Amino acid sequence: MIGTPQWPCILKLEGDDELLYLHDAQTFVDECKALMTTAGDRVIDSMGQSYSIDLNGEDTPILSPLKTVYTAYQLSQLIQAHEFSKAQVCLTKIQFAAVADAIAALAFSE
Repeated sequence: MIGTPQWPCILKLEGDDELLYLHDAQTFVDECKALMTTAGDRVIDSMGQSYSIDLNGEDTPILSPLKTVYTAYQLSQLIQAHEFSKAQVCLTKIQFAAVADAIAALAFSE
């Protein structure tokens, strides 16, 4: 049903591959209070319906349905980009000063 989000949803921030899981309406409100949302941010519900976020200077954000409905394939692509971005951050942090340090680190992965 357009107009009423089917929870859970995801929050797709404009210009960022990160996705935020929104369990319910309260989680959505809490995330909006914690973040600075922009006009390009989107909420995508469990049916693929997308919504814009309208703050209207109010304490509680309002979700307005958009014409865009995401397919499973499109959501899969968003999730793949999200997971890839997480892996990139982790991979760039893995650096060792010496070969011995690198090998020793493998001992902790088993």
